[in-house]
Amino acid sequence: MLILFVLLYLLLTVAVGYWASRRVKNTIDFLLAGRSLPFYMSTAVVFATWFGSETLLGASSEFAQHGLLGVIEDPFGAALCLVLVGIFFARRLYNMNLLTIGDYYRIRYNKVTELIAAFFMVISYFGWIAAQMVAVGIVLNQVLGISTQTGIVCGSLLVVAYTYMGGMWSVSVTDFIQTTMIIGGLLFIVYEIMQKVPLTVVTADLPDNFFAFTPRERSTTSWLNYFALWITIGLGSIPQQDVFQRVMSARSAGVAVASSIGAGVLYLTIAFIPLLLALYAKYLHPELQAADAQLLVPGLILRSDSFAIKALFFGALISAIISTASGGILAPASILSENLIKPLLRFTDDKKMLRMSRLSVLIVAGISLSMAMMRQNIYELVSESSALSLVSLFVPLVAGMFWKKANAAAAIVSMLMGMGVWLFALYLQTEINPMLYGLAGSIVGLLAGYVAGNKKCSGKFLEVRQHLIKV
Repeated sequence: MLILFVLLYLLLTVAVGYWASRRVKNTIDFLLAGRSLPFYMSTAVVFATWFGSETLLGASSEFAQHGLLGVIEDPFGAALCLVLVGIFFARRLYNMNLLTIGDYYRIRYNKVTELIAAFFMVISYFGWIAAQMVAVGIVLNQVLGISTQTGIVCGSLLVVAYTYMGGMWSVSVTDFIQTTMIIGGLLFIVYEIMQKVPLTVVTADLPDNFFAFTPRERSTTSWLNYFALWITIGLGSIPQQDVFQRVMSARSAGVAVASSIGAGVLYLTIAFIPLLLALYAKYLHPELQAADAQLLVPGLILRSDSFAIKALFFGALISAIISTASGGILAPASILSENLIKPLLRFTDDKKMLRMSRLSVLIVAGISLSMAMMRQNIYELVSESSALSLVSLFVPLVAGMFWKKANAAAAIVSMLMGMGVWLFALYLQTEINPMLYGLAGSIVGLLAGYVAGNKKCSGKFLEVRQHLIKV
């Protein structure tokens, strides 16, 4: 019965995606759902940005092993990102009437900045999408009994199918249905389990510092690394196409702001349910953690006697993963087609661009699938994805919005220097999170590039230099 339910649900998802695809008439429909989503649907779509494998499988396993400090990055940092986008960025970006966030770097700076930003943005997504594909494989392995690798391939084909057909319209409609199922299913499950075993019993034997929210060590290094956890997704995902795409699909700037903030609050609330379920799994079935911590929550549900709980959980789990995966694939595909391929081929016909956008979906999915087959740690794949965009894209985005003097040279040097410093720090395996070195490098690069690209500053620098030589 469970297998039948899961298969029927997957077929229904494809059918809904196909139905939504009939609304796609042009590139704006495919990439931004015609910028017409109402508040309730826009909130559901933004909420579904990250409520996927890293929350249900990755974060829950981290929480069971390392306590509250293990999940600062997600869900706390992820919720912070959505709230910050709503407060500081959504209205400004929406009013610019952009098709992709890559367009911002061209309009605010120049085409070279756009190409560099687009390249970094596209490669930052492969790990994220691969994490969702791995999660689909794990779920299908648990439910259908097929190998994880086979599950990865089958699940990926399903997600690619309806994303290819309907783009953001398919993503939006399926996200709304899936978000409703996720919230309802998880609330019912946690209520049923807490009725059988009170939460006080589960938490009685946990270590004293399990729910510590700040570092136990009072060293500078530990606090810097703690700060890095907050900003990995909290700031690193602000300049990402998936967040931009979902927020910009709203019907107005006001809806874009409200849905982003609302989704952030909703995410932080609902994301605690999988963490709670992980504690129950650890308490009721400690043998699960000894095998694969990522299977804690699915293992708990499979051992339940209630078919309703199994059906609701795996329906919610598959909903969360494929909604995140579909949006994840569409985001870099949009950047690839609009900001990398279009300038090179100089397409002007919208029908050709629509075909190119769909072809880009297949290209992104193929590369991500190859990564998913090689690496299967969900939490690490997601973390690396956000770090890459933080060290290269965040500083130029913020500077372009809030510093009028920021120029193209500043943006380009910021992106290249931030990426270079981060990679060098990764190579050195520094005690302090390498991402902080990369962020610092990006800020220094911004200032250095501004001085180099500003004629007035360059002239004054030469005057000072000549004066010093004379002295």
